Amino acid sequence: MTISRRFTLQQILPAIGLGGLAAGLGKAASQPHMHAALNQLRSAKQSLETADPDKGGHRAKAIEFTNSAIREVEAGIAYANRR
Repeated sequence: MTISRRFTLQQILPAIGLGGLAAGLGKAASQPHMHAALNQLRSAKQSLETADPDKGGHRAKAIEFTNSAIREVEAGIAYANRR
């Protein structure tokens, strides 16, 4: 009889000496709302970029603000991962 067991990444990495990496993955995984926001911002940016350009400069400004928001969310995730 063969017993099959599935291991998670967090179980395997420490076993092969990559405990620090596993800890970092755990921190990143504990920020589901930040990652969801980042994905939504990237999707919004893509929609803005594919929209017709003639919007009196408002589309371009929205893309600029969205890029800034993406950078801030990425910085927030990075900050939390350092802790």
